[in-house]
Amino acid sequence: MRGRSESRRGALGVLAATQLLMIMDTAIINVALPSVGDDLGAGSAGLSWVANAYLITFGGLLLLGGRAADLFGHRRLFIGGLTLLAAASAVGGLAQSTGALIAARAVQGVGAALAAAAAFALLLILFPDGPARHKALGAFAAMGGLGGVLGTVLGGVLTDLLGWRSTFWLNVAVAAVLGLLAPRLLKGGTRGAERGFDLLGALTATGGLGLVAYALVGRSPVAGVAGAGLLALFAVTETRVARPLVPPAVLKRPALRLANGLSALAQMALFPMFFLVSLYLQSVLGQSPLAGGLGLLPLSLVVVATAPLTGRLIFRLGLGRTMTLGFGLLLAGMVWLALALSAHGTFATTVLAPSLVLGAALPLVMVTTNVAATAEATPEETGLASGLINTSQQFGSVLGLAVLVAVATTRTGTATPQAETAGFQAALLVGAAFAAAAALLSVRLSLPAPAPAPPRQDRVGDPR
Repeated sequence: MRGRSESRRGALGVLAATQLLMIMDTAIINVALPSVGDDLGAGSAGLSWVANAYLITFGGLLLLGGRAADLFGHRRLFIGGLTLLAAASAVGGLAQSTGALIAARAVQGVGAALAAAAAFALLLILFPDGPARHKALGAFAAMGGLGGVLGTVLGGVLTDLLGWRSTFWLNVAVAAVLGLLAPRLLKGGTRGAERGFDLLGALTATGGLGLVAYALVGRSPVAGVAGAGLLALFAVTETRVARPLVPPAVLKRPALRLANGLSALAQMALFPMFFLVSLYLQSVLGQSPLAGGLGLLPLSLVVVATAPLTGRLIFRLGLGRTMTLGFGLLLAGMVWLALALSAHGTFATTVLAPSLVLGAALPLVMVTTNVAATAEATPEETGLASGLINTSQQFGSVLGLAVLVAVATTRTGTATPQAETAGFQAALLVGAAFAAAAALLSVRLSLPAPAPAPPRQDRVGDPR
């Protein structure tokens, strides 16, 4: 029994470290971008696509990656995604032009999507629904919160000491270590018994999601219309093929639909908040990028401390009440932060206290929405459930950032500290509105009673 427990802890360590790597990578590149521009002679437009290329391919391929993991083997796709991420990172570290770097970032997003979807599915297989899964999802949430700050801090340190290319080589090293540990610590995972693949569904879903992501980050209405058209074709396709990429019956589950929507709303508030706070600390309070990243460290410490307790709260309060509590704290923290910002304030008087409330809210909303979104998934649907919830979170992040940055820019007008602060306040209040909507909707969550468990058939040990 002890050996099995240690094996599960080792597997969870690999999967949680993968989550840390994915979040950390996004934060690191944001810090390194100015140095990239100086070295490669890139303008602001080119630099924006160094970040956006990753977001577009990552967001567009999560759903396909999750379903592919169900069909071809979870561990196999996990290792393949890490290998592709490491190879693309090496190309990025050697890039001599902005175009080559953007291409490398796009391929990084492909590898990250495959690895992230497979990692989440492996976690669901390793920890069946219940307290053990709640703890494991808490570890994921803790690593996500820590990854954002660690990425910002490491990005500043590595860029200052070794140059921006070292941030890409860090990816290579971490991905290589995880790839080597995976065959020893992770079992193969289930592999769907059905043969065949919904090629048209895969093409329309990936193309539609990719174009929508491009429309959001590039503000292209034409791409948005084209993406919506492909997603509509995808919806029609799924009702007519024998083995759909996303079976319509899965999307008819009310709890799954609501949980994915709530997860997106959570990210629409949380993800832009990190960006706006870091920008406020640097552009208004005059802190360095490294100091701005360290300013989010107290929030991350609260995330790490709160995440392991989330399972106990779910046990005592119930899933729905814990979720509503989390969104209530998210709403309170966003409003408090918006009202506390001041052009003449300090970190201690403006950001510190509300960020602690937000740090407590983050694991509560992330764990509970993940639990609700995956509770009804069968072993053959774990990759699909992973792809859906990851896609919801990714597109919530991209949409929220696009909306809140647009609000902040429109409200700012002039580049004075007072005007910038007013813009940040307006954007954070819009984020608070997203949190309020989620809090109201969360009271409607109702999971069906669990069906009697069938005789156990252990298929996780497939070495593929």
